[in-house]
Amino acid sequence: MAKTTARYDRGESIFGQGDAADHVLYVQTGGVKLSVLSKAGKEAVLAVLGPGDFFGEGCLAGQRVRIGSATAITPTVVLCVRKASMARLLHGQPAMSDRFISHMLARNVRIEDDLVVQLLSSSERRLAQALLVQARYGIQEAPLRLVPRLSAAVLAETVGTTPARVTFLLNKFDRLGFINRRGNGPVTIDSSLLGIVLHD
Repeated sequence: MAKTTARYDRGESIFGQGDAADHVLYVQTGGVKLSVLSKAGKEAVLAVLGPGDFFGEGCLAGQRVRIGSATAITPTVVLCVRKASMARLLHGQPAMSDRFISHMLARNVRIEDDLVVQLLSSSERRLAQALLVQARYGIQEAPLRLVPRLSAAVLAETVGTTPARVTFLLNKFDRLGFINRRGNGPVTIDSSLLGIVLHD
């Protein structure tokens, strides 16, 4: 099978807007930011992905070039599968096909939910949701408690606010025990953070 594994450092480009779309990618470890750049040069973050997520699947639907960019937000390992090999896998292995379709449907629901939250919720609630998504709450039976440390700038792009506001809210969450971001390592996400998202 035509597949390779690639390693990326934090901030390194995995693919850029306009690059040839000829692989489906799978996050093995780390995190990936999907974004798009407007003609005016403004970047919009579409999603932040973690281990177990596919991306770049547009090539299977006839996309010839990437409509956005993918950037590693932590040290990241990605499995790259050529379009033709992925198509053969999906046609020849029903279990793989079921897993891929389930992933895509779940991600579409998550992106729609994120859009609703972005349009209707406070920056505090949007940030809480972004952290919970990173911790895989609602995606895996046993969510991760430790997530890679993201910069305030990346989180600000994701939730649609300023880095200063994100820093203020992270400090607030830390002080209230919703997260633990002391030191320079990963951030611990406590399930109590769900209260902010679920509170009307």
